[in-house]
Amino acid sequence: MKIVVVTGMSGAGKSTALNILEDLGYYCLDNLPSELLDSFIDIASRTNESIDKIALGLDIRGVGFLENIKKSINNLRDKGLDLVVLFLDANNKTLVRRYKELRRPHPMEVSGNVLSGIEKEREALENIKKDSDFVINTSNFKIADLKSSIMSISNLDLDKNKMSITIVSFGFKNGILLDADLVFDVRLLPNPYYIDGLKEKNGLSNEVREFVLSYKQTGELIEKIVDYINFSYKLYENEGKNSLVLGIGCTGGKHRSVAIANKLFDILKEKYPFVFLSHRDERLW
Repeated sequence: MKIVVVTGMSGAGKSTALNILEDLGYYCLDNLPSELLDSFIDIASRTNESIDKIALGLDIRGVGFLENIKKSINNLRDKGLDLVVLFLDANNKTLVRRYKELRRPHPMEVSGNVLSGIEKEREALENIKKDSDFVINTSNFKIADLKSSIMSISNLDLDKNKMSITIVSFGFKNGILLDADLVFDVRLLPNPYYIDGLKEKNGLSNEVREFVLSYKQTGELIEKIVDYINFSYKLYENEGKNSLVLGIGCTGGKHRSVAIANKLFDILKEKYPFVFLSHRDERLW
């Protein structure tokens, strides 16, 4: 039996993740009290042989969540079950915006101070996040990006102990990527914005991509970024890091950063098992 436990920050996309896993053939149950996790798996495995993939949503609203989740997960692992713990995260600014849009109180701060609730929850979940098999930061994700990420890790035959890499393009004029671990500035490359016929296109187009990648210095820059990732990847893993966010920034986040981020994705996914890609400022194009 394959089991995915989906947990993480409230507002980071757990319900959406469960919907995606359901579409992938998982039997899904949301907001299960953590103290019932072990018992539920035992009952499901004994009484229904047709259920071979289960996804469970656990969040801080569940009774006894913090007291029991680590114990319950350890019990399942001790039984040798094929278990993955997926932690969904997002930066504070994104979480506040999502709560404001939904006009819902935060479960840890019903008084209305959403940011205070987020900070309390982040502190409470710190150890659970550290012990999770995968951490996906959904700050800049569309549903399609989250689906792609989950489809990658839902293949439980892969090495779940490997650190994930998320590549995010962005524009400095729209604000720096707050949740990046590493930021690479590609504004030193020729800018397609000033080329007739390219200004209105973006880095996903063949024309802009070919323009940006045609320069010798572009190839050298990409090579140096890849060399640094290859050098630092294992060192980050040794320090217990389970996700690495690479920010690729240009002026507007439309041309150079997008083309470079896509090229890095193509290169890194050939070597590393979990590489994800998103474009933060795509909505502004």
